[in-house]
Amino acid sequence: MPELSQEIDRGRAVLPFGLAEVTGPSMVPTLHHGDRLLVQYGARIRPGDVIVLRHPFQQDLLVVKRAVELRESGWWVLGDNGYAGGDSTDYGAVPEELVLGRVRFRYRPPRPARRSPLAVLRWALSAARPVLADRSASRRLRAR
Repeated sequence: MPELSQEIDRGRAVLPFGLAEVTGPSMVPTLHHGDRLLVQYGARIRPGDVIVLRHPFQQDLLVVKRAVELRESGWWVLGDNGYAGGDSTDYGAVPEELVLGRVRFRYRPPRPARRSPLAVLRWALSAARPVLADRSASRRLRAR
């Protein structure tokens, strides 16, 4: 679940982009605990996109999930880690008004314990990446 670094006023962000931090394992291997996200508020959502939304039952709690399918009642969302739970299999489709935005970019901060030149090089090559849509997500939904 992310923590947003920007205030959101009546479902609309003050700026079109904001930052969030991932907590928990529900989006592993795409996102990991501690990853920082660049979120585009109000962006068009398509199946396969990673999105930030308000939890349907605890609307002060923000969640990062993958949008799988748009249904009559809202977006069906799933975590990339099937063992973590906390997605539409638990609470059903999420109304569109609870979807805040689309994740565009992921930044993984360095770990303080890694100081060797090889570890720093590996971090530098993998720390910042765009978060791409996974169009096969709807196939995973049909398989469940």
